[in-house]
Amino acid sequence: MHIHILGICGTFMGGVAQLAKALGHTVTGCDANVYPPMSTQLTQAGIELTEGFGVEQLAIKPDLWVVGNVVSRGNPLMEAILNTGLPYTSGPQWIGEHILRGRKVLAVAGTHGKTSTSSMLAWVLQQAGLNPGFLIGGVPGGFGVSATLGQGDCFVIEADEYDTAFFDKRSKFVHYRPVVAVLNNLEFDHADIFPDLAAIETQFHHLVRTVPSEGRVVCPANTESLERVLKRGCWTPVERFSAEGADAPWQARVLGASKFEVLKNGELKGLVEWGWSGLHNVNNALAVIAAAHAMGVKVADACKALSEFPGVKRRMELRGEAAGVKVYDDFAHHPTAIATTLEGAKARMAEIAAAEGKPVGRLIALFEPRSNTMKMGTLAQALPASFDEAKFVVCYTAGIQWNVRDTLGSLGSRLFTSDELSEVIDHVVAQAQPGDWVVAMSNGSFGGIHQKLIDALALGVRA
Repeated sequence: MHIHILGICGTFMGGVAQLAKALGHTVTGCDANVYPPMSTQLTQAGIELTEGFGVEQLAIKPDLWVVGNVVSRGNPLMEAILNTGLPYTSGPQWIGEHILRGRKVLAVAGTHGKTSTSSMLAWVLQQAGLNPGFLIGGVPGGFGVSATLGQGDCFVIEADEYDTAFFDKRSKFVHYRPVVAVLNNLEFDHADIFPDLAAIETQFHHLVRTVPSEGRVVCPANTESLERVLKRGCWTPVERFSAEGADAPWQARVLGASKFEVLKNGELKGLVEWGWSGLHNVNNALAVIAAAHAMGVKVADACKALSEFPGVKRRMELRGEAAGVKVYDDFAHHPTAIATTLEGAKARMAEIAAAEGKPVGRLIALFEPRSNTMKMGTLAQALPASFDEAKFVVCYTAGIQWNVRDTLGSLGSRLFTSDELSEVIDHVVAQAQPGDWVVAMSNGSFGGIHQKLIDALALGVRA
């Protein structure tokens, strides 16, 4: 089969393209912006790319057009496909029918932590010898790719609640039909397509309705939004977890910023010692252990694998160090994710400082409110409290319609804002001291600020 993918350079659609190619299909595609790193991955896979959505692409004559959710009505190529009655489908539907069918699918859903948890789960299953396939919205350490078919029965997929396509407004994850559904958390997000939290809960319930009675639903204890979802109907055994003392079969006993014990029904089952910190990551790990256990992986083996987990690109990824200042990259862009990322970073800083007998450095938070929800300012009022752990908060405001300085005014002298990237870099260089950590948070490239900042710190002068 020859498929032509519209919007091929997005993380999800690029993964679909690579999986389709690995299955032996002929794959081509187009996008408005054909650029690295996805364009490089696709070209290396032998996938021909076309810049733009010109109607001349009808001459390619594929068997099927696969449409990404970046495409909307009015797109010239899509209008031509509709007007000529050509066959088309969405990326999630295609992968559900051609990749996931017949596999034991483990879907990881939630407002936060999907990429990290999916990556941990794929890693644990791989270390257990199950050779899983996966499609993840990031590049998990130890694999080097965001998608692979794998050779075993299991397939791990990051289950996004964003809508499927302009012609299918259900969440992507309804197409995946998992045997294990991890529901990590549920808060309001994606204000561009969901009017309120209740609308997202409905989509999560659609997912729950697809999990077989012999499968598993894995979720945290005492999460009101998820409990509302489950009360609407659940025909699958539910396994709950908690790293915070709530009553749950799966629990963690935290021993330090990066060390915790795992208990099942009150019985000690294993120990995780790793390079990650924060209760959010402990909860992610518990979800992974429960999901892997449903696939027959021993808890002790899962704990050992997690202790060796190499991490995920763009999730507290150390990009470099200069003048004694460490620069990290993180994908956090929701107030809760920002808070947990900074809390985990501060705890890890304190742990390292204590081990080295040095004073704890300061935490400098760089933030680009780039997601659609952040650009709309929907959750802006919750932002100030998210930065409690940061000594300084530096916000890059290019393209933002709401008044960031007024909204974050309670941060006082800790706050600096600018719509010029060079001024942001200048300010950080002026404030940073040896021992400090700078955490840059954005769901985009942040203008390449990481290397620019490292270079400026190394020179010791302003940009």
